[in-house]
Amino acid sequence: MSDTPETPAFLHRMDSVFNLLTRICLILAGSGIVLMTLMFAWLVFGRYVLNDTPTWVEQVSHLLLMLIAFLGAAVGVKQDTHLSVVLFRGAVPTKVRTLFVFITDVLMAGFGGFMFWYGLALTQFKWKTLIPLIQWPEGLRSLPLTVCGALVFLFSTGHLIRLILGLDDRKDSIE
Repeated sequence: MSDTPETPAFLHRMDSVFNLLTRICLILAGSGIVLMTLMFAWLVFGRYVLNDTPTWVEQVSHLLLMLIAFLGAAVGVKQDTHLSVVLFRGAVPTKVRTLFVFITDVLMAGFGGFMFWYGLALTQFKWKTLIPLIQWPEGLRSLPLTVCGALVFLFSTGHLIRLILGLDDRKDSIE
């Protein structure tokens, strides 16, 4: 987000924290992709060369897939690159477009809040059950959902704050 001289100090701090969270998400998701690639290489090598298939790869890859997908979705909300349909918004006047962006941000914040709340309940419910073959808590499967929900809520709320203060510089919000 670009800053002007009259940008409040709390927005600078908020952007710094959000940028750090975004970097952490990207590093974790990128590392997950690399790790999954290495695991599948080991799976193929073990199956066809050693004739001994490592059975844990499938379970760990499911966990990594959840991590990659949900952290990537949260980053998409922060960077305003998530899948959205802007054709209709682009055809209306700026004031109406701003209203649509506001409504979208409110809905995204609400959706993120629900993801966090119910993801947390699901994670807690499943934590005592173990994933077969790797014996890790089953709640690890829904933990990325919970984290993503919290991040979507935070990032959408940050967009709303900037929009309300008239400092939103997303391409689609205000011309």
